[in-house]
Amino acid sequence: MIMSASVRRLVFRIVQVGGAAFFSSCFLVGPDYVGPTASDLRVPRSWESASPATKEGIEVADWWRHLGDPLLTKLVAEAMKGSPDLQSALAKLREARAQRRLAAANLGPTFSGSGSAQYLYQGAGSVAGGASNSGFGAASLGGSQEFYDAVFDASWEPDIFGGQRRALEGARADEQAAVANLHSVQVSLAAEVARNYVEVRSYQTEVQIARANLESQTETLNLTNWRVQAGLATSLDFEQARTNVEQTLASIPVLETSLAEARHRVATLLGLAPAALSNELADKVAIPEIPYPLTVGIPVDILRRRPDVAAAERTLAAETARIGEAKAARYPSFTLSGSVGAESMTLAAVSSGSSMVASVAGSVAQTIFDSGRISSQIEIQNAIQGQALATYRSTVLTALEDVENALVALANYRSQADALARGVESARNAALLARHEYSAGIVDFQSVLDTQRTVLAVEESLNTAQSNSVIATIQLYKALGGGWSAAQDHVAEKQNLP
Repeated sequence: MIMSASVRRLVFRIVQVGGAAFFSSCFLVGPDYVGPTASDLRVPRSWESASPATKEGIEVADWWRHLGDPLLTKLVAEAMKGSPDLQSALAKLREARAQRRLAAANLGPTFSGSGSAQYLYQGAGSVAGGASNSGFGAASLGGSQEFYDAVFDASWEPDIFGGQRRALEGARADEQAAVANLHSVQVSLAAEVARNYVEVRSYQTEVQIARANLESQTETLNLTNWRVQAGLATSLDFEQARTNVEQTLASIPVLETSLAEARHRVATLLGLAPAALSNELADKVAIPEIPYPLTVGIPVDILRRRPDVAAAERTLAAETARIGEAKAARYPSFTLSGSVGAESMTLAAVSSGSSMVASVAGSVAQTIFDSGRISSQIEIQNAIQGQALATYRSTVLTALEDVENALVALANYRSQADALARGVESARNAALLARHEYSAGIVDFQSVLDTQRTVLAVEESLNTAQSNSVIATIQLYKALGGGWSAAQDHVAEKQNLP
């Protein structure tokens, strides 16, 4: 049709004129982003606290699978599907991708079309020319008229100085930061589920220890009662033994409260009701084992593996690009526009193109005086970029600190657990000897009380040290950025993200 041919000629002309202007003089204002290097950030070459057992070992991407607990592996997998925090991160990624598409769309032309039809009826008694009944003017014979028009408009603002392209560059970096933030949520989520799961098992062990000691202390109370009745002990011994039993009995509800809270926290992390896992986590299971050797790598790996570091670096890149976007406002803007349309008294004439009208126009605008608004905006953006750079450096230092702290904690908790394991054995032997010697009248009852209290305290300390060792391992893998892999870069597509 003639309409289609005219539209094509109009679009071609706009693109031809705009392309000539674009390719003859376009350039990018603002700084090109160059990320800081490991030497710029003063990243050390090795970990100060690394030991031979933490040089090479399992891959950190799915570290929880190596703790030897199938239920923990299942819970982490469920958290990766139902966690509200993860769903929030996915929604933020969708937003970032939409912003990137919007920035890309701003580089292209805009096309629009409109059409209208009017019907005018004039009665036979009306007077033409606005005359009155006094005779001035000519009376119309009456009738109807039709009026049709169709207009197709196109406009394009060539990005000659690169403001829109810098905006797109920043939007792409924002999208990449959103992906990294998604991975960061995965890292934190896996670590939190594992840590709270270990706390559940630790509290279960503490309850078991308290009940076992309560049973032993009850036997001592019965023994003391028998000796009092036989005249071999005083009522003071009996009351002290009873106090010991009641103190241990009173500690159990507190431990069970902490156990319930840890179970509730695991369920909440999975996006479930707090009591949803009460049955699944009811049975006593041993604390997960620490896998050896552990994978640590070298400090520079932090820049590659830690998603929060990657997110901070991408945010720095985005804010650097926006400096160019702000500087582009200093330069003139060009706009190309065109329209093609037809007006006719009949619909057939409109579609035939006999009354076609087309136009192409160009305009340029330049800010002459704005009281320093553009300069202030550039200064603001430079300051924002400086903040992003400082945040990036701080994030790297914090990541390095997290690893060093976790390495120190892991080594020390393991040493503590080894010593306490030996202490538990000797404390149990001492308690057994004290009971026998008390029964034989060799020692007083205070020795029995002291040894029993020591057993309870040392067993609780050993359980805490063992759970802390596992938690330190979890913190180490979290600090190393464990919990995601490069293969998960397409997690958004798996979640049906656009």
